Amino acid sequence: MKIEQLYTGCLAQGAYYIESNGEVAIIDPLREIKTYIEKANNDNAKIKYIFETHFHADFVSGHVTLAKETGADIIFGPSAAPSFQATIANDGQEFCLGEITIIALHTPGHTMESTTYLLRDKDGKDHAIFSGDTLFLGDVGRPDLAQKAANMTQEELAETLYDSLRNKIMPLADDVIVYPAHGAGSACGKNMMKETVDTLGNQKKMNYALRADMTKEEFVKEVTDGLLPPPQYFPLNVKMNKEGYEDIDQIIQKGTKPLSPEDFEALANESGAVVLDVRHQNEYVKGHIPRSIFIGIAGGFAPWVGALIADTKQPILLVTPEGKVEETITRLSRVGFDNTLGYLEGGFEAWKKASKDYDTVTSIPALELKNIINNEEVPIFDVRKESEFVAEHIDKAHNSPLDFINDYLTEFPTDKTFYIHCAGGYRSVIAASILKSRGIHNLIDIAGGFKDIKNVGITTTDFVCPSTLK
Repeated sequence: MKIEQLYTGCLAQGAYYIESNGEVAIIDPLREIKTYIEKANNDNAKIKYIFETHFHADFVSGHVTLAKETGADIIFGPSAAPSFQATIANDGQEFCLGEITIIALHTPGHTMESTTYLLRDKDGKDHAIFSGDTLFLGDVGRPDLAQKAANMTQEELAETLYDSLRNKIMPLADDVIVYPAHGAGSACGKNMMKETVDTLGNQKKMNYALRADMTKEEFVKEVTDGLLPPPQYFPLNVKMNKEGYEDIDQIIQKGTKPLSPEDFEALANESGAVVLDVRHQNEYVKGHIPRSIFIGIAGGFAPWVGALIADTKQPILLVTPEGKVEETITRLSRVGFDNTLGYLEGGFEAWKKASKDYDTVTSIPALELKNIINNEEVPIFDVRKESEFVAEHIDKAHNSPLDFINDYLTEFPTDKTFYIHCAGGYRSVIAASILKSRGIHNLIDIAGGFKDIKNVGITTTDFVCPSTLK
C-alpha cells in the first residue's frame, strides 16, 4: 500500500494518490491531471477510482477530465447530484482497491454531500481517513458555504457537522491518520494548523471542535463565530465541479496566444479584459501598464485572483515573466478562470520598447517611513487581515483588509498622500494596483511591510497572541 499526499501550497490543498496491488485511487485531484497518470504509469498500475469528498468551492477539481482519460469511476457521497456520470455512494459503502478497502462515511455539515473516506488495510485495520473539508487539523470546515444549496441556515449545518464528527469520526481509534483537504491559508476554515498530516488522537486533544465535553450549542457558537464572507468565486467553482468544464489543455491552448504591444492594447480596449500582471512586486512598482492589476505568481496567486477578480468569466490578458505563461494559465484555471485571451509577447520590456505609456508605484523603505512619522502624523493604511491587525499594528493605523479593499475606497484620503503596507510587501502592491486602477494615485507603498516596520523600530501596539482572538 502506498499513500502519497500531493500538496499545492498556493491553494493550501491536499490531493491524495493511493496505490495497492496495481490499483490506484485519487482523492480530490487538481484540474491538471498529468501527475496522477504519470504516477500510475510508473507504478504499472491503473487508476480505478476518483473519490471526491464534496463539491469544492475554492478550486476546480480534475475529476471530469481524469475520468475521461482513464475510465476511472467518479465517486461522490450521498445526496450529491452531479450533471455527469458518477457513482453516488451509500453511507458505509465499501470500495475494494487492491488489498485494501475504502469506506464512504457520510459526514454532512460543511456541505450536505460531504463524505469522509476511511481506509482499512489488508488486515482489516482502520488506517487513515481522508476527511475533505469535514475535519481539518486544528479546525473543521466552515458551515456557511452550502446554505443556499442545502436550504439550511449555517447554524443548522453546524449542528449537522457536530453530529457527523461525533458519530462518524471521533469513535475511530486514536492512531488513525488524518489526511485533510486543506491546511493553513485556505478560506475553507478559520484556524488551521500549518501541518498537513496528524493522528486523530492528537486532534482529539488539541482541536477545539473535538472537545469531548463540548455541547452542540457550544460547537455551533464557536464554529460560526467570526466567519468572514466567503470569496465571491466560490459558488462559481462549485457550479463547475458539479456540472463539468472544459479540459485544461484547451484552456491553455486558447490562452497562450502571443500579442504584440499594439495588438495587446487593442484587444484590451475591445474586450474589456483585465490586464493581469503576475511579475514580482519589485518589478511591478518600477513600471507597469496603466490600470493593470498586480497579483504575482510568487505569492498566494490563485486565491487572490478568485477573491479580487471574482467573476470567473472575466476576460484576462497577461503580463508575465519570461517562460511563465503556461504556468500562469494553469494556476488561473485551478480556480475556474478560463477566459485568458493571450499574453504580451516579450513582456513589459516590449511594452516600453514600443514607447507605450506606463505607470509606477512610489515605494519607500520602512526606515524612510520612520523618519516621516517622527516629524508629522500621516495616514497609514494596513491591508493585512483583521486578525493580523488586531494582533499588532502601527499605532493609529487604519485597517483596510485587501480581501475587501473595494469596501474601503471612500476611506482613503483624496487631498493628501497616504501610506499602505501589508506583512511583507506582496499584498500592499496588489492593493496599490487596485487603488490606482480606480484613479487613486496619492499613495506610497512601504516595501518589506510590517516585518521591516518592526525591524526599524516604528512604534506598534502591544502584541496579542492570535489564538486568544477567537
